Amino acid sequence: MSRSILPDLKTLEVWFVTGSQNLYGEEILAQVAEQSAEIARALEASTDIPVTVLWKPVLKDSESIRRMALEVNALDSVIGVVAWMHTFSPAKMWITGLDLLRKPLLHLHTQATVELPWSEIDMDFMNLNQAAHGDREFGYIQTRLGVARKTVVGHVSNPEVTTRVGTWTRAAAGWAATHQLKLARFGDNMRFVAVTEGDKTEAELQFGVQVNTWGVNELVEAVDAASESDVDALVAEYEELYEVAPELLAGAERRDSLRYGARIELGLRSFLEAGGFSAFTTSFEDLGGLRQLPGLAVQRLMADGYGFGAEGDWKTAVLVRAAKVMGSGLPGGASLMEDYTYNLVPGEELILGAHMLEVCPTLTTLRPRLEVHPLGIGGREDPVRLVFDADAGPGIVVALSDLRDRFRLVVNVVEVVDLPHPLPNLPVARAVWRPEPDFATSAAAWLTAGAAHHTVMSTAVGLEVFEDFAEIAKNELVVIDRNTNLREFARELRWNQAYYRLAKGL
Repeated sequence: MSRSILPDLKTLEVWFVTGSQNLYGEEILAQVAEQSAEIARALEASTDIPVTVLWKPVLKDSESIRRMALEVNALDSVIGVVAWMHTFSPAKMWITGLDLLRKPLLHLHTQATVELPWSEIDMDFMNLNQAAHGDREFGYIQTRLGVARKTVVGHVSNPEVTTRVGTWTRAAAGWAATHQLKLARFGDNMRFVAVTEGDKTEAELQFGVQVNTWGVNELVEAVDAASESDVDALVAEYEELYEVAPELLAGAERRDSLRYGARIELGLRSFLEAGGFSAFTTSFEDLGGLRQLPGLAVQRLMADGYGFGAEGDWKTAVLVRAAKVMGSGLPGGASLMEDYTYNLVPGEELILGAHMLEVCPTLTTLRPRLEVHPLGIGGREDPVRLVFDADAGPGIVVALSDLRDRFRLVVNVVEVVDLPHPLPNLPVARAVWRPEPDFATSAAAWLTAGAAHHTVMSTAVGLEVFEDFAEIAKNELVVIDRNTNLREFARELRWNQAYYRLAKGL
């Protein structure tokens, strides 16, 4: 039974706004409005764009632009603006509006026609179709003001254009999600661990997320309050959805472990729903009165769209939630992940990733197996969990690190592969991948960047959506992909350190 907390992206809007001016007369302006509406309709009709594209009347002066920005800022349903200068819109008209705009901006550099009607071109045509230099005027003022934006060039009939616009709308949806995100930490982060620490106040300023802590025994109260009938119903759901190990079936010796796992899910879900939380963390060092480390419950909540970080790692929980929203409706999934161990046979290098219990089943299209096994840490009863192998295919792993004066996003492009050999003695969900450009370069670059050991793995969205997200956030992002060279990568990090410190001012 689906209990998804992912938004229906079609209920989110981006406004399509067109710039012009009163110089050209009503006849030309009427043509501008008609043609800009056609562009907006083409974007709205594209299956590449998951949100609603809403056309707005042509903007011809500073006051209408200012009011547009204020209205966009005030509406939660509007996640961004796509702007096109059909004719020539003097850029000084845009200064106040762009300065006020707090939502993501995409500059679409296009025109009404694909092919020029060479034999028919006259000055009337030239006056109407001026985007070639109207957008250059707009680009100048955006750069002058330091406006973060994505620029897409080409006609909307080109699938490459609509694909890039669609990717940006997903990043904008992720940005909106972090600004509505309330994150519950059950207990603190793992003791003595550095990378799971971080500045929660700065994170709220940077990403909009509210991060606060609740005692784990407040969760225990919710777990204990779950009714037997609700536990019965949830266990029946498990038996319908998963291949259940014999010892967990009705009348078998470990049936109570499964029922307690269901009780944890019911309590955790009710706590999150009551508080309006869409992400959370747990810690095996702080379980209070819980009899098991939450495993199955965490996996299923992630599958429903919740963000999660283990050992109190709230930064990764934010990433998981953002990745879930950005990938909504796409094949593949997103999950907490951790690089665990390597295959270092020359030419066959691979990374085996997992995390104690908490890997999201959206990474597989196969039917997971529900099992119970001992856990060597945590000091509690054997926990139940879903066991599966992640599907092979392209993916990314992304980490968020707090570098004291800024947050750094690190993305490694990877290829998830089928398990080269069975893992009969590893009863957890897992993924095996080959990183770009090669194992040694990838690992060295990751370590040089100070990237975290907890990540979000996404097989639904790729690199570009996180590039767009970072641009919207004005947040540092470094990429490890097939083009990575260690010397240049280290140089980029040094330049970034200078840039981001200078960009904040003295």
